[in-house]
Amino acid sequence: MYHILVCDDERDIVSALEIYLKAEGYKILKAYTGKEALAIMKQEEIHLVLMDIMMPEMDGIHAMTELRKYSNVPIILLTAKGEDTDKVLGLNVGADDYITKPFNPVELQARVKSQIRRDCRFNCVLLKIGM
Repeated sequence: MYHILVCDDERDIVSALEIYLKAEGYKILKAYTGKEALAIMKQEEIHLVLMDIMMPEMDGIHAMTELRKYSNVPIILLTAKGEDTDKVLGLNVGADDYITKPFNPVELQARVKSQIRRDCRFNCVLLKIGM
């Protein structure tokens, strides 16, 4: 079972994402700030992170920058910041994908599957070559 960390300060969005993703068979872990997300990442095995950018205490960009210091877990930014400059910044700082709110749940599920599939293939190749 794949574990997905959902991090957003809007509890309704976290609850909705939990419903959509649990229906696909994923285990969902929840955080409401960037600091909470980083703490969970250090304690749990996480296969994918869905992270908002605009959050109190520590925004998603800062949290992602910290996370990238020790993890290559796939990260999808899920945010209301839809300007091209925001997308480019997020992708350049370390996001693997970028989805703007409001989002289509079916598209989100497809992007999650795609990132997990890509990450699994990469890790399987590393195991085969002995890294």
